[in-house]
Amino acid sequence: MTMPAENESETAPPTTAPSVHSRTGAPSGSSPAGPDPAAPDLAVRTWHTDTRAAVCELAGDLDIETLEPARSTLDDLVEQHPPLLVVDLAGVDFCDSSGLNLLLRTRMSAASADVAFRLAAPSATVRRLLELTRADTVFSLHPSVDAALAAFR
Repeated sequence: MTMPAENESETAPPTTAPSVHSRTGAPSGSSPAGPDPAAPDLAVRTWHTDTRAAVCELAGDLDIETLEPARSTLDDLVEQHPPLLVVDLAGVDFCDSSGLNLLLRTRMSAASADVAFRLAAPSATVRRLLELTRADTVFSLHPSVDAALAAFR
């Protein structure tokens, strides 16, 4: 196991265990009564690169029922003032208007905090939502997290 560089945070590099949250804040699929297969879920995983860029990977449904862990994580990341915040949407199966509003609000908060903001690898479902709402014209979209990170340099 490699040791994090001095400038990396506790949730840091992809080579270490990133921070993971689910809809309830517990590890995905667990609850006191056991997993509820009918409950929608959203996993949130974050890490920082060696250049201090923050990456937030979302997986599952991004909707009004699952929004809270993503909202609180993205708010926290913006408050850390990384030079770049990348949201990886490759694993998002569904996104409703509340999820889209979260991304738009985060974009505005990041701009106010002088944090560059990028969306990476939107799934086909998310890309279609962005196109239909024309939100694709206001976001910096990239085919992968690596591409989003490279475009910032």
